[in-house]
Amino acid sequence: MAEGAEQIELKFRIYDGTDIGHSTYASSMTVGTLKQRLVTEWPRDKTVLPKSVNDLKLIHAGKILENSKTLADSRITYGDLPAGVITMHVLVQPPAAKKKMDKNPEEMKKQNSCSCVIL
Repeated sequence: MAEGAEQIELKFRIYDGTDIGHSTYASSMTVGTLKQRLVTEWPRDKTVLPKSVNDLKLIHAGKILENSKTLADSRITYGDLPAGVITMHVLVQPPAAKKKMDKNPEEMKKQNSCSCVIL
């Protein structure tokens, strides 16, 4: 880390209300790097496990953060809170939603072929 770089204390709240990854991070760290760290530190006893960075969405102040931006670029507020710790919410994208998008158009036509008769 560069000397003099702003440090931000973060923790991440996952789907069941548990906080993980409580640590201090450099404001120059990218969101993608942060997500990669969360994937490696994810508690193994949880029912939902992210497999990659693309499975996670980080939300701060109602905005989904982009992987290519740094924490500073994402305007992560720090120093405004009395405790100084910022909580971000982590969503795990369900793998079932991805599988539907992976199907080819031929399969989608067959699967969605239904007919209705209104009397």
